[in-house]
Amino acid sequence: MGIVKISSEIHENIRVASKAMTRSINAQAEHWMKIGMLAERNPGLNYGEILSLLLREAEQSSQPENQNTPANTPPRAKPIQAQVTNAAARH
Repeated sequence: MGIVKISSEIHENIRVASKAMTRSINAQAEHWMKIGMLAERNPGLNYGEILSLLLREAEQSSQPENQNTPANTPPRAKPIQAQVTNAAARH
C-alpha cells in the first residue's frame, strides 16, 4: 500500500461521494481510479459498459469453483483487463 497525495478539493469530492455510495474514502478513491484507468485504456467503452464488466467479474469471482459443475456451465471469465480489451476490440 502506498500514499497518494491529492488536492483538498479532490479529497472533499471523494469524501462526499464515499458517503453517498456508502464506501470508505479509500474504497471510493480506489473505485474512481479503477474506472478512470479502464476508461483510459479502453476509450471505446462507456461508463455503463465498464461497470457491467466489473459487475460480471465480481459475480464470477464470488462463485466458488466446483470441479463437479455441469457440462453446460460457462467457464469463468478472464481477468477484467482481458475482458475490457477484448470488448474494446469489438467496438
